[in-house]
Amino acid sequence: MLDGFVKVTARTPKIHVADVSYNAKACLGEARKAVQIDGAKVVVLPELALTGYTCEDLFWQDALLDDAETALKDLAEALAPLDALVFVGVPLRVGAKLYNCAAALSRGSIIGIVPKSNIPNYNEFYEERHFVAGPLQTTTIDLPLAGCSGVPFGVRQLFRCASMPTLVVAVEICEDLWVPSPPSVGHAQAGATLICNLSASNAVVGKAAYRRELVVSQSARLVCGYMYASSGWGESTQDLVFSAHNLVAENGALLSEALPFGTANATSEIDVNLICAERRRLSTFHVAPSPEEAGYLVSDFDLSMGPTKLTRHVDAHPFVPSNKRDRNARCEDVLSIQSYGLAKRLAHTHSSHAVIGISGGLDSTLALLVVARAFDIVGIGHSNIIAVTMPGFGTTSRTHSNAADLVEALGATLREVPIATAVRQHFLDIQHDESVHDVTYENCQARERTQILMDIANQEGGLVIGTGDLSELALGWATYNGDHMSMYGVNAGVPKTLVRHLIRYIANVCDSAQLSRVLDDVLATPVSPELLPAGADGTISQRTEDLVGPYELHDFFLYQVVRRGFAPRKVYRLACYSLGSRYDEATIKRWLKVFYQRFFAQQFKRSCLPDGPKVGSVAVSPRGDLRMPSDACATLWLKQVDEL
Repeated sequence: MLDGFVKVTARTPKIHVADVSYNAKACLGEARKAVQIDGAKVVVLPELALTGYTCEDLFWQDALLDDAETALKDLAEALAPLDALVFVGVPLRVGAKLYNCAAALSRGSIIGIVPKSNIPNYNEFYEERHFVAGPLQTTTIDLPLAGCSGVPFGVRQLFRCASMPTLVVAVEICEDLWVPSPPSVGHAQAGATLICNLSASNAVVGKAAYRRELVVSQSARLVCGYMYASSGWGESTQDLVFSAHNLVAENGALLSEALPFGTANATSEIDVNLICAERRRLSTFHVAPSPEEAGYLVSDFDLSMGPTKLTRHVDAHPFVPSNKRDRNARCEDVLSIQSYGLAKRLAHTHSSHAVIGISGGLDSTLALLVVARAFDIVGIGHSNIIAVTMPGFGTTSRTHSNAADLVEALGATLREVPIATAVRQHFLDIQHDESVHDVTYENCQARERTQILMDIANQEGGLVIGTGDLSELALGWATYNGDHMSMYGVNAGVPKTLVRHLIRYIANVCDSAQLSRVLDDVLATPVSPELLPAGADGTISQRTEDLVGPYELHDFFLYQVVRRGFAPRKVYRLACYSLGSRYDEATIKRWLKVFYQRFFAQQFKRSCLPDGPKVGSVAVSPRGDLRMPSDACATLWLKQVDEL
């Protein structure tokens, strides 16, 4: 089943200026390599590639123009065996004028001619000397030397793939992208999901970075795929040099780049299904009901579409930047959002105290660090932070010691309230056998701790700060009305894989050796709710990831399911592609099923979450990003997982 990926290539042939026959063979060779080697289904070659962009007044020579039109026919026929849509730049006479055009070639035919809209005539560009702007309205023209008639000609054209209707391709040419209102804006609003740019952008100092930014930002603004093929070696160097800077971008991400003066081949996979899903999600992205109503002519082409081999980067850790500088910046942003959110809540409620349960684990450690930052913002001393450690049946000396050391390092107030006696009394009250270590045994402890925190907050006139993170909320890994409840949940938008990096970041930048030491040990401690008795050697016996699955996988699933809306088949494929070196397929499938089971079954816990700050593009607050019925059935999704 198709999952929306389409292999695309932007390539630059080595040409000879004004040698049309040579250039046609070079274009054919690059197209063949793109299809036969890269597996491309859409191939983009540069502006005026059949003649060369730098022909200057030779564009007034009928011999050159005749040869270009004839070569276009020959190239189209030679490309017939290739299962691809190919765009090539060519000068064409229409009526009494000359146009700088992109020809769309498929299955041996010229299926459309798109002229350039914006003709530059400044600095080093003097195109108005030879070319005129193409008409917006699409008509049909005859190309006698190319042996065809009735060819669509005009700016407002779309090319739609019959075998994958979400693949709708449009064209703009070089300068068209650089103007205030590029034609691609109208193309996207008419339904184009992939924009192809045939360019002859010369190389000057600093231009490559700007060009890259322009392409990537346009793909983000239009929620589309964007291919950019630029002229390179072979063009005249009389006054200009061309660098074959080719790019493939998608929805704000650079997928592939042929660096200037490099390989001249940018190949990747555009996910047109993702593009369509993003456009549906964005209520402000307006698309015409049909291309025709937007004044566009649609030409259909066909491709043999099957599973596409992936080469593009799929981030195994979508919440955590791989680059250290970006990761540190992300950590600082997240910590600021968390701490300023809490600071506002403290100020609004006139609270001078915060109460937080501290276990020595990752989440409560991060929450306490955030509380300390918030208190600094509002100007309250850390002694007003009441950190409560509540040792129970599974508390180990390691976590207990880390909790105490952390509180001391931050200058907060430590209170210790053992819960074993109270919980045992509760077991008697409800007639529960203490030797039965079931969910009741575990949840009695969690709810006792929440009761203690709430009551201390009442005593002190403070707020109970929640510690549960985004990953736990997605999986429902929280005791309802236990650790599930607080007065403000500072970690509600932070996934587990990011929690570790936030703590590590603080450990690296803080000026306290004591704090850094204890944070390092917290990071080295296994994740556990510590609700079951410790092992005979005093170590943690209950490891969360043994029970619910690796958070590395679950955070990947969470991003692809909630942020991307991908179906189980696609989530599984991407997980195997990006995390296959760490987990086998059976393991990925096993925990993917657990993810869907828990995600659907535990929505009732998310439906009544306390307030907490959103920090990233994925959130599960019922007041914000995730409006999901608590009794939705997971049958459809689980069936797909079972069929993998």
